[in-house]
Amino acid sequence: MASINLIEAFQEFKDAESIDRPTMMKVVEDVFKTLLRKKYGSDENFDVIVNAEKGDLEIIRRRQIRDDDDVDNPLEEVSYSEAIKIQPDYEVGEDLLEEVDILDFGRRAILAAKQTLASRINDLKKNALVKKYSDRIGDIMNAEIYQVWKKEVLLLDEEGNELILPKSEQIPQDFFKKGENIRAVIARVDMKNNSPVIILSRTSPLFLAKLLEIEVPEIFDGLITIKKIVREPGERAKVAVESFDDRIDPVGACVGMKGSRIHGIVRELKNENIDVINFTTNTQLLIQRSLTPSKISYMNIDADRKRAEVYLQSDQVSLAIGRRGVNIKLASELTGYELDVYREDEEIVDEFDIDLDEFSDEIEAWIIDEFKRVGCDTGRSVLKLSAEELEKRTDLEVETIAEVRRVLTEEFAKGE
Repeated sequence: MASINLIEAFQEFKDAESIDRPTMMKVVEDVFKTLLRKKYGSDENFDVIVNAEKGDLEIIRRRQIRDDDDVDNPLEEVSYSEAIKIQPDYEVGEDLLEEVDILDFGRRAILAAKQTLASRINDLKKNALVKKYSDRIGDIMNAEIYQVWKKEVLLLDEEGNELILPKSEQIPQDFFKKGENIRAVIARVDMKNNSPVIILSRTSPLFLAKLLEIEVPEIFDGLITIKKIVREPGERAKVAVESFDDRIDPVGACVGMKGSRIHGIVRELKNENIDVINFTTNTQLLIQRSLTPSKISYMNIDADRKRAEVYLQSDQVSLAIGRRGVNIKLASELTGYELDVYREDEEIVDEFDIDLDEFSDEIEAWIIDEFKRVGCDTGRSVLKLSAEELEKRTDLEVETIAEVRRVLTEEFAKGE
């Protein structure tokens, strides 16, 4: 039974497609030569013949035939009288070849060898898996969902290898079911408890880059270059592209006719808004494009401190900042500049205005902060926007907005 177990371990080794044949033969040979050294003290006069095709092996022992009274080393030499018992036509000086039965090693030694072989197989499989996926980092792949947990999703590739998609690498709107096939990018290969863990990502900018490469042939062919991608997964992404061919419009090529190319990517990313802009080395122009969809009036740039003061019309401020400040955050990451947004005072307004902070006794501080986040830092800037518009731009409830507008309206009525 022990010998059968050992052959089964070797059979498993043979079936491991990720391990190349020379490596396989060398490891099996080493394991059996270790057995021989333990039993006979040396493996020099033994040949381990590995049949990689059938997953089988045989061990041949070589001993020189000597005269009966001339045998000095029984491990390497055999007497003539012993040799002719095996085959009558042997002569002195010839080599006696005998097959060694695996059972001769003893049950304990065979079990130890089986464990060693299984361990070596496992290590080689791990190394092959690490190499395979380390070479593919940044590539996009399809995988089947095998198990959905609270903090991560377990997937299987076409060879049955386990892949992990952590919660932190999932788009917030992602919802997975067992058996579904999903696309993700290979982010990294970690080692956990001496085992490789392949980490996938759907939030990495690389994922968006690979999706664009699939949908836009000009990117795949190298006619259009992606200079930089910044993302707030599930919310918004900004992609700076450049073409060295004057005949190609890089933005138009990425978006496609009526958005045909970009729509598939937006759906894959759970309706993530994607702004594709033309890259330029002109800092002012790049900042202007990065703050899309808002329109900038003018700006002051401090190149040494990597800061820019951006001035906009009142109705453009909230567009520049974006929902939860996402737009300006991504624009800063894309340009490498810290952007400060200011409302442009086009004309001196006769009507008086009051800073929202002055209403802190009637309006809670967190509500004031929410209005400021969308560019409304004075009373009149809040009243200029309709209740519906404020509801869209902020995370405030309708009743809260109505109460704030009531307080502000009453205050300005007193002033009039």
